[in-house]
Amino acid sequence: MLRLVTASLYLRNPTTQVIPFFPVRPCTSFIQQENTVAVDALYNLCVDISKVRQQKGWVLRQSPAYVSETAALLRDMGASGSIIARVLELYPEAILCKPEEMDAQRKLWMSVCSKQKDLVGIIEKFPASFFTSSSDHDNQTANILYFQSIHLNNRIISKLMATAPQSFSRPVKQNEEMIQMLQKTFLDLGGREDNMKVWLQKLITQNPYVLSKIPEALHNNLLFLRDNGFTSSELLQLLTKLKGFVTELNPESMKHSLNYSQEILGCTEAELRQIVLECPALLYYPVTILAERFNGLLAAGMSIEKIMETPTVLELTTQIVQYRIQKLQSYGYDARTGSLQVLNGTKKDFEKCYGQLHLRRERPLFNPVAPLTTED
Repeated sequence: MLRLVTASLYLRNPTTQVIPFFPVRPCTSFIQQENTVAVDALYNLCVDISKVRQQKGWVLRQSPAYVSETAALLRDMGASGSIIARVLELYPEAILCKPEEMDAQRKLWMSVCSKQKDLVGIIEKFPASFFTSSSDHDNQTANILYFQSIHLNNRIISKLMATAPQSFSRPVKQNEEMIQMLQKTFLDLGGREDNMKVWLQKLITQNPYVLSKIPEALHNNLLFLRDNGFTSSELLQLLTKLKGFVTELNPESMKHSLNYSQEILGCTEAELRQIVLECPALLYYPVTILAERFNGLLAAGMSIEKIMETPTVLELTTQIVQYRIQKLQSYGYDARTGSLQVLNGTKKDFEKCYGQLHLRRERPLFNPVAPLTTED
């Protein structure tokens, strides 16, 4: 085929110099090789190299890499060999942080962590929050000082740094605006100033990402709910129950969810508001999820009346509800005729509930303190 193409070109223009074409192998010289020094150092620390290659192989091709320095820092803080290996497997990018950056991070975090042991525990769970770029250091410092100035305790601040590091990487002014909006909203809705600090700490602890939202979202959502008949005290109750998730909603999605819930429940607007106060899931779940959960309960034989009595059952996935119904049936409890309250709660709560049912079923019918009758 190559000869035919060459001959054809020559026949068209005999004066043209034809350069023969030859298949070329892909050049491998441009593929960056692994940093063997870093790989060997990780291997000596008992890090699963194959796991790192599979998930973040690019890290192994970087140079310089500070494997021994990273391990020494963690070891100096009291981390065991297994913890060091686990951290580097989970977040191998740590070896790319310069020693001076890591040391600055340790000093920064120790300003809110009372013990190095606590910091090691945070790094083990959230290594990406600790091994951050040096460009974020000034913002981190400013945000720590700000949160301390509004009397958030250091335990809350360290948890916030671990779970929502982006809130510390951005300019402090953005966090100030959101905190001020939350405080103003709390007071405007009737909250007491002497309770505001505790309320704010709980809100941030339950949903650290609330600070990453814009204040206008909170304002617009509360305005929508007020227009739908919720009083100030009810809005404060909702804001607390939603654990800050109200900032992640939007009026359009809430409108669809409320309309769907009212239609399937066949209730009045006043009744719907009371149900929402008990089960805010009707606000933040989209129609698709609500439809699946309503249909799952109805298919299992539950009536609309029962769902209205215990709307919090809608916070459970359909799979969990089906499993719990079957589990209760095996112990003689029929959720179709009994209360749906037994389906609620955490896994631990439910296990305790059906454990009591099991004991009740297995309890002997005779009175254990009654004298036994024997044959002569």
